[in-house]
Amino acid sequence: MQKTSTVTVPFMLLGILFNICLVASNLLETKVIQVFGITATAGLIVFPISYIINDCIAEVWGFKKARLIIWSGFASNFLVIGFAQLAVLLPAAPFWEGEEGFNFVFGMAPRIAIASLMAFLVGSFLNAYVMSKMKVASQGRNFSVRAIWSTVVGETADSLIFFPVAFGGVIAWKELLIMMGIQIVLKSMYEVIILPVTIRVVKAIKKIDGSDVYDTDISYNVLKVKDI
Repeated sequence: MQKTSTVTVPFMLLGILFNICLVASNLLETKVIQVFGITATAGLIVFPISYIINDCIAEVWGFKKARLIIWSGFASNFLVIGFAQLAVLLPAAPFWEGEEGFNFVFGMAPRIAIASLMAFLVGSFLNAYVMSKMKVASQGRNFSVRAIWSTVVGETADSLIFFPVAFGGVIAWKELLIMMGIQIVLKSMYEVIILPVTIRVVKAIKKIDGSDVYDTDISYNVLKVKDI
């Protein structure tokens, strides 16, 4: 088992993809979609990928590296939301006709921004924590089970925080509960469907990077970002 305090190329590439998925999902969350009678947010298209990447990072490099990448994702989201709000506040050119559409996409309401950031932090850290603990308890066996359960826990926490904070009082609670349940089920199914790919990616990264960290005697304090 190799424990490193450096950032490798595979880790950096996964980190970049993680941040891209988070920023994209935040923009897509502003649209509520309905397909085959199922109502959900468009963020469902890309957000589950961030949990799959989180699983890969926690499995290969451990909770410390996952903690670092989660906070980098939070910072990226925060900056994008901040810059977007600034762009919305700036006066548009009188001849430009796209202001209404631009403001709808990028003028995220403060409560949605707060809900998104809160839900992301809690869900992602729970996902990494469960994956880390289960890996040590199972001595590295049953990756599929660990990946699925960690995702279920993380996605459940994410939905339970995001939807009430973002849409409570705007969407009827009955519809909101249905949306929450659908999001949890569909995102978890996403993990199961793509699991064969996740397994191959994890095996390839372990072989290329030479890392397979077990989180024994570490601090799970989410604020210890410098401890990598």
